[in-house]
Amino acid sequence: MSEEFAENPLADLSMVRRGKTATVSLVVNKDATAKAIGSGDLEVLATPMMIALMERAACKCLSDCLPPGMTSVGIAVDIQHVAASSMGENIVAFAVIKEVNGRRVRFDVAARDSIGEIGRGSHTRSIVDPGPFMQEARGRRLLAQLSAPRIG
Repeated sequence: MSEEFAENPLADLSMVRRGKTATVSLVVNKDATAKAIGSGDLEVLATPMMIALMERAACKCLSDCLPPGMTSVGIAVDIQHVAASSMGENIVAFAVIKEVNGRRVRFDVAARDSIGEIGRGSHTRSIVDPGPFMQEARGRRLLAQLSAPRIG
């Protein structure tokens, strides 16, 4: 993390602006179905896969405007999956920045197949410095291991 970012975390976020958009796509194959990932019994696009595609669109939206060395992590999703998509359908997910509040960025997201809309909602990401973020994640694991009851 740059010293400038540490001193003023909002200084380097000027490129993250409302209205910026991104799209990504995926062709539904067996690996992307509810049956394959265990979120259902049918060979249709799995809801978790649709949400992941929406998150990927949000990541792409931020990819060229974050300060060097920074990344983003998903912190909230509120998504409705409104229509099923069969194998072979091309799914396109869209993300548009709706709000920037400090390090938090809220997106409106949607997904479509060749017939029409299949999902919509909102997604929030937080801009983080990967080093301290991963230290905190490892620290949580260590703390859990140290506080686990010992058997034997």
